[in-house]
Amino acid sequence: MTDEPTAADRPRVSGYAWYALILFVIVYIFNFIDRQILSILAESIKADLKLDDAQIGFLYGTAFAVFYALFGIPLGRLADSWYRGRLMAIGLALWSSMTALSGFAQNFSTLAVARVGVGIGEASASPAAFSMIADYFPKERRATALSIYSSGLYIGGGLALPLGGFVLASWGRAYPNAAAAPLGLEPWQAAFVAVGLPGILLAAWIWSLKEPLRGAIDGHPSEIVRPNAWREFGRELAAIIPPLTLLSVARIPGAIVPNLFILAGCIAGAFMLGSVTGDWPQWFAWWTGIYAVSSWTQSLKHRDPGTHRLIWGTPQFVTLAIGFGSISFMTYAVAFWIPPYVLRTFYTGPTDAALLLPGRTAAEEVSTLFGWSAAFASAAGVILGGIVSDKLRRRHPAGRVYVAMASVVLPAPAVYFLFTTDNLTNFYLVAPYVGLCSALWVGAAVATLQDLVLPRMRGTAGATYVLGTSLVGLALGPYFSGKVAALTGSLATGIFALYIVPPFTLMALWLASRKLAELEATREERATSA
Repeated sequence: MTDEPTAADRPRVSGYAWYALILFVIVYIFNFIDRQILSILAESIKADLKLDDAQIGFLYGTAFAVFYALFGIPLGRLADSWYRGRLMAIGLALWSSMTALSGFAQNFSTLAVARVGVGIGEASASPAAFSMIADYFPKERRATALSIYSSGLYIGGGLALPLGGFVLASWGRAYPNAAAAPLGLEPWQAAFVAVGLPGILLAAWIWSLKEPLRGAIDGHPSEIVRPNAWREFGRELAAIIPPLTLLSVARIPGAIVPNLFILAGCIAGAFMLGSVTGDWPQWFAWWTGIYAVSSWTQSLKHRDPGTHRLIWGTPQFVTLAIGFGSISFMTYAVAFWIPPYVLRTFYTGPTDAALLLPGRTAAEEVSTLFGWSAAFASAAGVILGGIVSDKLRRRHPAGRVYVAMASVVLPAPAVYFLFTTDNLTNFYLVAPYVGLCSALWVGAAVATLQDLVLPRMRGTAGATYVLGTSLVGLALGPYFSGKVAALTGSLATGIFALYIVPPFTLMALWLASRKLAELEATREERATSA
């Protein structure tokens, strides 16, 4: 138990820091608009390209998440040694371009390639933002600032639905025959183009951001740009992108044999699960990610033992990263599948007449009533969670983790209600509560991991957090529920099947939380000893 500092005792936050934070939120809004718009377009894409729910889950989750996670590691390391604002601007221009190009996809494969490009571009944003926010805001305000940044996730995810629904309906009314439309675009294709192009313009604004001095706010100042930053990025890239990984680990004494065993195990895992499910792209991509991360950790241990010790060499840090990832296993899947579920359950398709909003289509109604309410409720939830977790953290070292645990338990009864009710009005009334509770954990999770490493390691810690939420959450949650739905014919069953995970999540977070104070107090000692 510690005394809570008074307002006068807390370090001041500059006006420029708040300005930068607002820009980061805008970038994250664009990030999730481009990521989440697939949800409201899913039924149209599924019909046009003749796909099933497992393939849609793959496009939303795995195709994006694996490359988002893998490139997040070297880009996180680059964020620790180069201009973070410029890195974010380059990534924004790339993912916005790939979103626009998604609008020209003609089949499953080309759309998957475009989604991979979106994932690579978006991998630059959060590690750089996490690192800059930690240098703009003192520890006492950090979870709040990170939660405000993370609100962009939910605002963007919510805005994606009304934007997508509006373009779907407007384009469909203006061009009933797609062959007569500009560039021959279907409504879902036009939606991708419409949300992708503005991000390219925003990238120029982000380029202008001033860099805060690394670590100065915590008493550990270091240079903004370290020598040979891009050469080190190339080494990080080679350490995590197969088959370059083999060349990278071959330079490390004694590493190649364990690496080959890991590779063999991953190949066996991909072959087994691919044979059982028939979803070869899903499991080839996912096991490639697992192998790549394993190879990278070998390389990191050799090249930067201090960072490896505090992240991968600390069981509690890894447990927290996986535990937080398992929360996103639930939240990503539920948020993604709600619009398709509503369209299938209460309507017969996205072009049906609305039931509650006269003169609208079903897609417009779902995207308006669910999209806007989910956006505001989730944004409020993530900010509320950050504020509460900062207050609890000042009273107990594990206070932030307790907020994350609460976000697992609180929405569960309401999720059951959503996927069993036959009353559309009640569905729309209860859905915002699910969004609010499901968002409480995000800022608390990021701040917890940032506190366990040194300032020069914050980008890598942020990338490791993204790794957990991507490979555990995004790559598996939407696919898993979609696969169960495809096998059972019930999307509700697919959602309920997700609830095998929360007991393990709560146990992992509780076990890791017991060591937080000790880990934070000894981080410099452990890094030095490594």
